Amino acid sequence: MYQRKEHTGGKFMKLKKMAALGAAAAIAAAMMAGCGNADSKTASGTTAAGSTEAAKEEAKETAAAGEEMTLWYYWENESHQKALNEMIDQYNTQQAGYKLTAKYVPFADFKKQLSIGASASELPDLVLLDSPDHASYATMGIFADLTGKFDVSSYYDGPVASCTLEDVLYGVPFGSNCLGLYYNKDMFEAAGITKAPETWDELKDTAQKLTSGNVGGFAFCSLQNEEGTFNFMPWVWSTGATSYEMNSEGGIKALTFIKDLVDSGAMSKECINWTQGDVMNQFISGNVAMMINGPWQIPTIRQEAPDLNWDVALIPKDKEFASDLGGENWAVIAGGNEAGALDFLNYATQPEQVSFMMNTMGYISADKEIAKTQFTADGDAVYRKFIEEMEYTKARGPLAEWPSVSDAISLAFNQVMTGAMEPDKAAADAQAAIDTIVK
Repeated sequence: MYQRKEHTGGKFMKLKKMAALGAAAAIAAAMMAGCGNADSKTASGTTAAGSTEAAKEEAKETAAAGEEMTLWYYWENESHQKALNEMIDQYNTQQAGYKLTAKYVPFADFKKQLSIGASASELPDLVLLDSPDHASYATMGIFADLTGKFDVSSYYDGPVASCTLEDVLYGVPFGSNCLGLYYNKDMFEAAGITKAPETWDELKDTAQKLTSGNVGGFAFCSLQNEEGTFNFMPWVWSTGATSYEMNSEGGIKALTFIKDLVDSGAMSKECINWTQGDVMNQFISGNVAMMINGPWQIPTIRQEAPDLNWDVALIPKDKEFASDLGGENWAVIAGGNEAGALDFLNYATQPEQVSFMMNTMGYISADKEIAKTQFTADGDAVYRKFIEEMEYTKARGPLAEWPSVSDAISLAFNQVMTGAMEPDKAAADAQAAIDTIVK
């Protein structure tokens, strides 16, 4: 795992001070707004006694229903949404102190909404966010310090590191995953292909053999955002380059490899518009023979395409096997209903709840003890392939400025895939941007 912990020191304190000043300004503005509202109510004839009685009644109703809390998440997968809401409903039913409601925010808008909410003091009480973004928002000062309030001693080191800055715990890992190569076994057989590709050259050759008519040989999500970067980084890492070395032999080689797949017709340019869910839909519809995707898609594939004959292999390598460590973290919003959010987290991280969510979503538990109990059945061989892939995973960051680094990388591979820029020029531009961020 490549870490640059030197970037979480002085800059972290400066940003914390800025966040504190911003919070103070927001409080002052709220106080001024409160005074204005009070004047208008007095002018309209509302009495203080009447307001007090109304407030008391409202408080009684709120207490009876439980304190309202909100959770933001970005999962587009319907089965994931259903599982989350089912767990929340169970939580709301088994206790009367709090009532949690989940709100879906599209991944493309999630960071923007969280940033806007931070500046406008309109944040939820709890969020489920992409693990590489955790450090960035912790630096902004919007997440509560959970150090000593939550025990993560049984969790894997990598996921915990993504929640931690300056030895302060700012969240709790939800679950982990990685990426692998899905392939259509029937299409392989029809093309006379007997095994999954293991190298880049084999992948190119296999993808071209499988490309015919409306069927593309290969696809992966190439959106110009973190979701796209998540899918692209294994190609860079497989060359031996790090996340911060785009203008290196390895970085240019990775961009050139993707360009060759697109130019040959084996991979559609439309991948720049496809989410991971879209790529999965192309795969189960028979429009794509191979795809890069994660274990969270397995339940949906089995449900929506029960007759599809498919399997999973390691992502083909250049110099070394590589995959991207994915997953989400829970984070409690500082100044929100912290007690209620922690109460929910204590419920949601119990073995029964974790096993339900992980098995439903095809995730690997971040809690090592729970992970040991997963995927032991005969029908779970494809899941075990992802556990094997976990041995080759790397993390994006953890770095507070990672979102900006990711933006530079996703722009580079989008420019190359669309033909707007050659790999060496795109790599140089990305490197210039990265060097201004990571010093």
